[in-house]
Amino acid sequence: MDKFHALAEPTRRKIIEDLARYGQLSATEISDQFSVSPQAISQHLKVLREAKLVRVEKRAQQRIYRINLEAMVELEKWVEQVRQLWNQRFDALDDVLETEKKRLKGERH
Repeated sequence: MDKFHALAEPTRRKIIEDLARYGQLSATEISDQFSVSPQAISQHLKVLREAKLVRVEKRAQQRIYRINLEAMVELEKWVEQVRQLWNQRFDALDDVLETEKKRLKGERH
């Protein structure tokens, strides 16, 4: 499962946000945050597990979920690479615009 596909769904993003905020939550605690059925939340958690965005630990009768930090670091690195590429494009555009501005200013004088 692709990480970005898993995060494309608002409920799954909210689950990740809650896990980031609280550190760890049981499946029941996660389910209690939503107005959908526990089965629906279970399916969302399955998608997040398959995308390796969360880790689960079984404690007695509970399943405790946490964010998989390595996966988040991987996403962060990808976003940073894309941000750098766009910054390079914007810098190049700034150079072109500055050159054009100087050229137009020179034509007026």
